[in-house]
Amino acid sequence: MRRGKQAATEQSQSGSDGQFSFSAVAPGPFQLVVSAEGFGTQTVSGVLHPGETFVAPTVVLAVATAVTQVDVALSPTQVAEEEIKDEEKQRVLRVIPNFYVTYDQDAVPLDAKQKFKLAWKMTIDPVSFVIAGAIAGVQQSQNTFSGYGQGAQGYAKRFGASYADFVSGTFLGSAILPSVLKQDPRYFYKGTGTKRSRMMYALANAVICKGDNRRWQPNYSSVLGSFAAGGISNLYYPAESRNGVGLTLENGLIGVGATAAANVLQEFVIKKVTSNVPREDPPKP
Repeated sequence: MRRGKQAATEQSQSGSDGQFSFSAVAPGPFQLVVSAEGFGTQTVSGVLHPGETFVAPTVVLAVATAVTQVDVALSPTQVAEEEIKDEEKQRVLRVIPNFYVTYDQDAVPLDAKQKFKLAWKMTIDPVSFVIAGAIAGVQQSQNTFSGYGQGAQGYAKRFGASYADFVSGTFLGSAILPSVLKQDPRYFYKGTGTKRSRMMYALANAVICKGDNRRWQPNYSSVLGSFAAGGISNLYYPAESRNGVGLTLENGLIGVGATAAANVLQEFVIKKVTSNVPREDPPKP
């Protein structure tokens, strides 16, 4: 019970019958506040006159309104899945897959399953078969790997070797090793800064990458993947074309160099001709 503007506050607890009282209350205005745990508060105001016994009206407390706050958010895996769906729509000239680039510097890391899923999507894309076929055609016309021979049989062997190079390189460098070493196989587009800084960034990304902890680190996945794929190629290249360590080093270095060149193109050219690229936010006024 509060009396007057600056009067003391008195408290009383009701009995089992809900009755309570205050004695020796000075005359004047008062405010009676009734509260109970789990119920809403009720307030009764009035003026106590000299010699008067004030009986407050019956107070009925309503059950307090329960407030529950529920925060709903996607898990990191779900966010990454949505990002992958967008990346799988990216195609150069609306044809050539451009799945392994993200235009979000804060993209959520992929889990192992998503890394394998993206590699699988890349290797079975129709354009991948067309590119392997074109490489085999050029090799046949130049009689590269002459041990394969000519004619349909020679072309089929060259096609198989070209596609095997692509599949082994993709799975080793973009799925298996990134899953084991916890590294992100994608190129993180920079798009800002001077041309020189962007060029250096693109070239460096052939040998560095973002880890699943979102920190930059040596790109063991891509480099080791290139050399491992080069070593595997010794299994199916013609005997006279196999050079053991030499072929492995040659194919591995070609893989690293190709990655660096592709990164430069990603940074300066490919975005301009890629469909379904995320829109950039307009500059703030």
